[in-house]
Amino acid sequence: MQEEKKKNSNVFTGNANGEEHCVSYHIPVLLTESIDGLNIHSGGIYVDVTFGGGGHSREILSRFNGGEHLYSFDQDADAENNIGHIDSGQFTFVRSNFRYLKNWMRYHEVDSIDGLIADLGVSSHHFDDETRGFSFRFDAPLDMRMNKRAGKTAAEIVNNATEEQLADIFYIYGELKNSRRIAAAIVKSRAQKSIETTNDLLSVVEPMFRKEREKKEMARLFQALRIEVNHEMDALKEMLKAATELLAQGGRLSVITYHSLEDRIVKNVMKTGNAEGKIVQDFFGRIETPFTLVNNRVITPQENEIESNPRSRSAKLRVAEKI
Repeated sequence: MQEEKKKNSNVFTGNANGEEHCVSYHIPVLLTESIDGLNIHSGGIYVDVTFGGGGHSREILSRFNGGEHLYSFDQDADAENNIGHIDSGQFTFVRSNFRYLKNWMRYHEVDSIDGLIADLGVSSHHFDDETRGFSFRFDAPLDMRMNKRAGKTAAEIVNNATEEQLADIFYIYGELKNSRRIAAAIVKSRAQKSIETTNDLLSVVEPMFRKEREKKEMARLFQALRIEVNHEMDALKEMLKAATELLAQGGRLSVITYHSLEDRIVKNVMKTGNAEGKIVQDFFGRIETPFTLVNNRVITPQENEIESNPRSRSAKLRVAEKI
């Protein structure tokens, strides 16, 4: 009965020694620094909410001495192919969005955890997959869903959102100053023909960008759509709230971010205990927060890591400990 429940709940157990995983899926960023930040100890329960290619999870497992357990989350079906051979006694894979962290921990009868790591970057696998629509380098259907089983595609949003809604998406999530002009151009174009592929979208928006900034601003546009499609900011806030509640005293939160929007949320939670950064002070004027910062200065990749993995260039690691 328990086995059937796990099957129906999209939970997979397996083993990851590392020999059989797909190394091209995603090169783990700030690997040593982020896992060191967890301060792994005997008998602890740890969570990797962004399994991806399994790099961070494998490093965590390699540091286990016995009695510890790792729960790894990923909503993308492709990530299951990277599980490999992992000792089921120490590892559980949960195919789910990390926003449901608290529900799944309750399902597994886990009341508290000793550490959680999140690598919030989109996997190289997604950018390099010509069929998913995450990159403007390839002509593909405008999908962009991390979980291909649910939710609206980017094409549905581009073709059905109002001009004002599109402008807000591009301005808030892409920080594009000409968001209103871009939204107006999309609405005008889709009235003649629906926008279904990345090339369809590029043909509409390219005239909006100056040549010298075209690639950078195109990347911001695609980032904005991806964030909206996957509700990334809402999911991040929910996960961090759940992590704050689940972490035991002395438990560590180790988070790698790649753009200012998510980094601001992570920084706020670690400094004030809430995503908005609202400061609450006690009678003596001391800031009330559930965390103390482990690294007061943000940790960034060394030059040799950036050289071997250029996509790590924008990575920032923040580590905090539950008080």
